[in-house]
Amino acid sequence: MNGAARNLPPSLLALYPALRSLSPDQLAALGQARSVRELPAGVQLFTEDQDCMGFPLLLAGTIKVVKSTATGREMVLYRVEPGGSCIISSSCLLGHTPYSARGIAETPLSLLLLPISLFEKLVADNAHFRDFVFHLFAERIAELMQLVEEVAFHRLDQRLAKLLLARGETIRATHQTLAEELGSVREIVSRLLKGFADQGLVRLGREQISVIDQAGLQQLAANSR
Repeated sequence: MNGAARNLPPSLLALYPALRSLSPDQLAALGQARSVRELPAGVQLFTEDQDCMGFPLLLAGTIKVVKSTATGREMVLYRVEPGGSCIISSSCLLGHTPYSARGIAETPLSLLLLPISLFEKLVADNAHFRDFVFHLFAERIAELMQLVEEVAFHRLDQRLAKLLLARGETIRATHQTLAEELGSVREIVSRLLKGFADQGLVRLGREQISVIDQAGLQQLAANSR
């Protein structure tokens, strides 16, 4: 690299190999943007109906993308980790529409915001970058289809059992956090967890759930009746 391209974070090209196909001038333009941001956990990166600010390239941390309803219920749609990006942002940029969900820093973040003009030029002119963007679409759509199937065709107690099993023997999370993962409300999740505890499947503590009968939870998660 030369000139302004040296301003790029060392991990950027390792995490996003598609950027290696950029010309020296494009890399320099990206380096001159000086748009690397360090953000604390809990910061809201974007909100529904807000205009898109650019294409995020995540270097460290996790972004949680959440959809809200008018009644206050929320559901986690997906998470963005280093090396990935946000298809809500991609669709906004490609369709010239505002955000349709919220993005929240789940952990401290380091990210680079690719300027809109450079994103549009790369999608139009760079086959490697274009393939990367549409590969993200394919992956996320598959994940969202699975989420729709879970919500539409599986009982909430099954989905909660699966979520607990996926988190390991000790789950450090509030009932509200679990409700957001499932697209439900805290009161219902708390009631189900109390039922699990009464059955001897889990032990409840303060912001902590311990799985004590993994086989029983697995049977509940697999029971379609």
